[in-house]
Amino acid sequence: MGTKQSGKQIYKSTSKKSDININQTRQKSQKSVNTPVCTVSKKCGACQLSNMDYTRQLNYKQAVVVKLLRRFGHVNKIIGMAYPYHYRNKAQYTVRKAGNGNLITGVYQSSTGGIVATDDCFINDGKANEIARDIRKLMISHKISPFNPQNDRGLIRHIMVRKSSATGDYMVVLVCSSNESKILSPLAEELIKKHNEIKTIVLNVNKSSKMMLGSLEQPLYGNGFIEDILCGKRFRISSKSFYQVNSVQTEVLYTTAIEYANLTGKERVLDAYCGVGTIGLIASDKAKQVVGVELNSAAVLDAKENSALNNTQNTVFYNADAAAFMREAAEVGDKFDVVMIDPPRAGCNRDFLQSLVSLSPSKVVYVSCNPQTLSRDLYFLVHNGYKAEKIQPIDMFPHTNHVECVVLMSRVKK
Repeated sequence: MGTKQSGKQIYKSTSKKSDININQTRQKSQKSVNTPVCTVSKKCGACQLSNMDYTRQLNYKQAVVVKLLRRFGHVNKIIGMAYPYHYRNKAQYTVRKAGNGNLITGVYQSSTGGIVATDDCFINDGKANEIARDIRKLMISHKISPFNPQNDRGLIRHIMVRKSSATGDYMVVLVCSSNESKILSPLAEELIKKHNEIKTIVLNVNKSSKMMLGSLEQPLYGNGFIEDILCGKRFRISSKSFYQVNSVQTEVLYTTAIEYANLTGKERVLDAYCGVGTIGLIASDKAKQVVGVELNSAAVLDAKENSALNNTQNTVFYNADAAAFMREAAEVGDKFDVVMIDPPRAGCNRDFLQSLVSLSPSKVVYVSCNPQTLSRDLYFLVHNGYKAEKIQPIDMFPHTNHVECVVLMSRVKK
């Protein structure tokens, strides 16, 4: 996908939804869309490009990627969204009491420790915004105080709302300073009556301000998770699950990556940084075997659960350091045809890249959320026996300066 410039290429989703014509999506997304307007963009700072219309945003991101990656090969035209608003299926709100005594929900600013109040963030899911507003009203009627970090008093620190784009189900997470389920249960009951789309409400106890979520939690309503369908596979989402926040573009991203791998059913695929197994499980239908490696033990457990949920027989997941895993595999002659990598923004460290080169797969499909570190890593791979075949930017986070890329690297034949 994205390698032909004639405008005839079709993106075929593996989900049950109708096929998506990428050309049509691009054409729609490149029309200037000037609504809705954010009223707190200058104070908030989360959407760094909100002063540009969407066409200019795409052009800007395209230029950034071209500048950084054109030395490695042709950069395809960025794939944008038809409707680049209210796309986030995970919304987080900090709750505080304002100087006038009113409760506010909004975006936490780490630089000042303050809150930018907003009732209708235009990149968060619209229903999530509504749920957060109603929780705030219910806190007032039930006399539940927000947590005050200045005196360590109050109960509710944050509100998290997660949505299954496939089913329309919602999860609400109340992040609290202590375990007060008896106090919160009446609020939860009223919230369910207002929003029957909510399938579970979770109490998460976090006694520290350093992290969003604490380790202790219990369901106040439901079973503590929801399920989503992505590229035809089911995934269980809990409060702590890593899951891409833009469902529409994630299907484009992952389908592009798997198409670039060009699997025939005979390949062994290594999914490094596998997380909860999303890319690997989606690729499993077209591969002989998929091996996932992830350092986060909780994510590996989620990956195994997701594999069982989809009755996948040709996947295996290991809790291990991916660099060490590849190095050991190379030492014993264990072969992989394709390695798929989706690292954090910091990219791949030198140890990982050296281990990857030692493993010497025929293809590397690199999914990146940071073109700067991607450029650095591609330079290493190009100077160690690989060449870039395809480069596809994808706009996963409209109105922000972030841009994702999928790159196909192939081993140069000696």
